[in-house]
Amino acid sequence: MVAKTAKDADDIVAPLDLLLINSTKSFGRRMLPSGPLARFGMSLAKQPVTVAERGAGLARELGQIAVGRAHREPARADRRFSDPAWTQNPVLHRIEQAYLAAAETADRLFDDAELDWRDAEKVRFALDNLIEGLSPTNNPVLSPLGWKALIDTGGLSAYRGFKAFVRDMASKPRVPAMVEPDAYDVGETVATTKGTVVLRTKMFELIQYAPQTSRVREVPLLLVPPVINKYYIMDIAPGRSLVEHYLRGGQQVFTISWRNPTAKHRDWGFDAYGKAIIEALDATRTVTGADKTNIFATCSGGILTAMTLAHLFATGQGDKVAGLTLGVTVLDQSKAGFASALSSERAANAAIRTSANKGYLDGRAMAEMFAWLRPTDLVWRYWVNNYIQGRSPAAFDVLFWNSDTTRMTAALHRDMVMMGLNNNLVTAGASTMLGTAVDLQSITADAYVIGGIADHICPWQATYRSAALLGSKDNRYVLSSSGHIASLVNPPGNPKASFRAAQVAPEATPDQWLADTEKTADSWWPDHLQWLTERSGAEIDAPSMLGTAGYEGLAPAPGTYVLAG
Repeated sequence: MVAKTAKDADDIVAPLDLLLINSTKSFGRRMLPSGPLARFGMSLAKQPVTVAERGAGLARELGQIAVGRAHREPARADRRFSDPAWTQNPVLHRIEQAYLAAAETADRLFDDAELDWRDAEKVRFALDNLIEGLSPTNNPVLSPLGWKALIDTGGLSAYRGFKAFVRDMASKPRVPAMVEPDAYDVGETVATTKGTVVLRTKMFELIQYAPQTSRVREVPLLLVPPVINKYYIMDIAPGRSLVEHYLRGGQQVFTISWRNPTAKHRDWGFDAYGKAIIEALDATRTVTGADKTNIFATCSGGILTAMTLAHLFATGQGDKVAGLTLGVTVLDQSKAGFASALSSERAANAAIRTSANKGYLDGRAMAEMFAWLRPTDLVWRYWVNNYIQGRSPAAFDVLFWNSDTTRMTAALHRDMVMMGLNNNLVTAGASTMLGTAVDLQSITADAYVIGGIADHICPWQATYRSAALLGSKDNRYVLSSSGHIASLVNPPGNPKASFRAAQVAPEATPDQWLADTEKTADSWWPDHLQWLTERSGAEIDAPSMLGTAGYEGLAPAPGTYVLAG
């Protein structure tokens, strides 16, 4: 069998394995997976000549570095060594070069080991974090940024850094804070679009937003956010709010705001969330008087929505849906299927037992795991800023939202893990929703599926394959130039933004689709608004008041559930 590595994004999807399973493990077990590391060592032990050659090559280069004859430099995109001291100070320059040489040798040894893809993924994760953590830029004794801050502040930076370190390590997620807890205020500086809660159940609040045009489209739009994050990423801030963009385009917009569950809600699984989505869907139709609703679901909310729509279409209720949009949603968890099932089942069952004992999977544990998936950007960058330089992190609304964590019920955690472990959604009938066998081909509503080319949580190739699972004859795939969150928070006017859009070709591989599809400058938001408008019916007068009989306003947006910790 050809060895696969963690970088083979076309074959491996990280979120269910790493976020839902590894989030339940201790820090040490995540960072030092004993079995895969042992097999890594055994594989290298069988190649003594290769290991010796790698060691000799490193020794020769270290000798050249010591006498100042080495020419090694960091990659152009590596900003860790941007301070001039790393080049101009001969000692620091040699330390930098030695570190880069050792890191490259470690990478080559990893490739030499030719692990099977599951072990490779776990060893790569551990190795990346080890290499990044040992960077001299993270060492307070070596960092020129730290010494400059110490001089500039008369030593105050050290006190601030130590105080921040103690605060951050006192509770989960035990990573440097990416934004101050009081940097934003939900409803005041984020999630500010005007609207009203028109329905509150034990599981969610349904928010109807106030129209921003005199005429609106008769078919409403329902947003279904992830169940492991709060909804307001879709309404992050004025000028960057997707909700605001749709309202200004004449859409009638509703969103689900999920309740942050506690241990007493441990039994909410697939069926409970599917029933909630149908309840919200029916409410939007009743409030607006429309026969159909457009649905836009993201990430884990997209998985649940796709399963729910499969139930609706199978039971003759598919005419409730005008069109389906899925953002950064993976329905096909693996191209080749999951090998080494026994090992995975043990890890999955251990994770399920952990969440069952608590009644939920802690969102802070998932946030910590998420951060370690990108250690340079989400851990060590803030380690240097917060602790070594003693500075407060810059205010950034998306990072504030990311730190505003939620929990996942034990039942949903179990259902998600087992579905991902067996890759059930690619096989008709392997999963059920509300007693109905799930067949994604039964979803014949027009579909618009969005992926992010730099998405490290839901690789775009997997979202493309997921789009091909849907039964729609009009199935448009859009590839944004950004990552997991930035692909959604992508307002027009960004000169660096671009996207590709074309029909899904089931017979084409993701790379073939990419090669055949032209790039368009700017954001995909206007493209999607046009797509929605074509499926939103006629223009009608905007409602003079929100809600209707039986769905009277209960609280102003952003509602009450979003404020619960």
